[in-house]
Amino acid sequence: MQRDAIIDLMNDPVAQELMKAPIPARLAYNASDGSPRVIPIGYLWNGEVFVMATAVNAPKVRALAANPQVALTVDTENFPPHVLLVRGEATVEVIDGVPDEFIEAARRFVGEEGMPAWEAGVRALYTQMAIIRVTPTWAKVLDFETRLPSPVEELIRGNAE
Repeated sequence: MQRDAIIDLMNDPVAQELMKAPIPARLAYNASDGSPRVIPIGYLWNGEVFVMATAVNAPKVRALAANPQVALTVDTENFPPHVLLVRGEATVEVIDGVPDEFIEAARRFVGEEGMPAWEAGVRALYTQMAIIRVTPTWAKVLDFETRLPSPVEELIRGNAE
């Protein structure tokens, strides 16, 4: 998928709704033992990449360094579901302190009222963090009204014939 098409898709109203909502991403990756993992994780879309942060000693840090291929999804629980699907490549960088993106990503979940205490606790806990940046190589939005999974669209076309 072309980079411009991915950026256009990320600007789609459904994608924007999902990325602004207090919904964690579910990040899928291959663990160091080769088995699949899916974890909920806070994130920030900066217009180019998804940015997440985690403890330096988190198992995903080693796993992503060894195999950077990932998938992530952000989706709603209501009907019809809205879904953002992304495949991409992750990079990991260890930095001193707490990255600003981690703080900004948390605002959607913590809320302005709780941010001062939450931020103080995080800054006291972490002396270093690993920043995970996921560059999308493919993306799709499903709204189950005008955009359906491809296999469902095929069934609908087949039944219409």
